[in-house]
Amino acid sequence: MYLSVQLSCYPLADDYKPPIRALIGRLEQSGLEVYAGRMSTEMFGEYDEVMRVLSDTMKWSFEEYGKAVFVAKIMEGDRRPRE
Repeated sequence: MYLSVQLSCYPLADDYKPPIRALIGRLEQSGLEVYAGRMSTEMFGEYDEVMRVLSDTMKWSFEEYGKAVFVAKIMEGDRRPRE
């Protein structure tokens, strides 16, 4: 099953940009198809891999940077941007 995910991260810190940049970098190195936008990051891939990457990345973020709010929209199917 293929998933399309839109993920937003809101670090609960005054200096919020470094955690967001690090999170996006980690997602881009995950092997998933990732598109970083101004307000959210989109990811695409097979269900098990996407869910593993989401879980691992959020846990890493909490351990590395502390409190944050994550908002995810998860949809079954291929919603990649078309040119």
